[in-house]
Amino acid sequence: MQLDQWAQDLREIVDEWISLEYLAKGDLFVVGCSTSEVAGERIGTAGSEEVAAIIFQELSRLKEQKEVNLCFQCCEHLNRAVVVEKQVMREHKFDQVSVMPVLKAGGAMAAYAYQHLNNAVVVEKIQADAGIDIGETMIGMQLKPVAVPLRFEKRYVGHARTSQARTRPKLIGGPRAVYPQ
Repeated sequence: MQLDQWAQDLREIVDEWISLEYLAKGDLFVVGCSTSEVAGERIGTAGSEEVAAIIFQELSRLKEQKEVNLCFQCCEHLNRAVVVEKQVMREHKFDQVSVMPVLKAGGAMAAYAYQHLNNAVVVEKIQADAGIDIGETMIGMQLKPVAVPLRFEKRYVGHARTSQARTRPKLIGGPRAVYPQ
């Protein structure tokens, strides 16, 4: 029963992302997730493949409908490296690292993504266009320099607080600069 509710929580968040115009085809969408926090436990203490599976399934809708590339941040035991598809690594010239995320080093979500993404690899870092942080996992280091926090209607998945962000180009120039809307 709880898993169904948690899936519904994330479904509402994904639906909101789909309804917004922030994402474009090919964008990098970073996911930081503590499945422990979703289940009401302290981060890093109760990782769950079951919870990771429902989150992956719901986020796959976002990938399909907005044609974005999902990128899953590992936990601090892997220095917050990121699981991506090999094709994404090549397109963006990311630096691959030699590691395979597992429950106790990488986290349940990254380990699940590594097993279920098409030809998954782990890269050291990315600069994503947008993302979701489920359970205060600190995705900021994986976003482009100017992150803009978003306030979504749904703020929790299970027991985990969520934060959403998009990025925008840096504003440069002085008093005479004109910026597009």
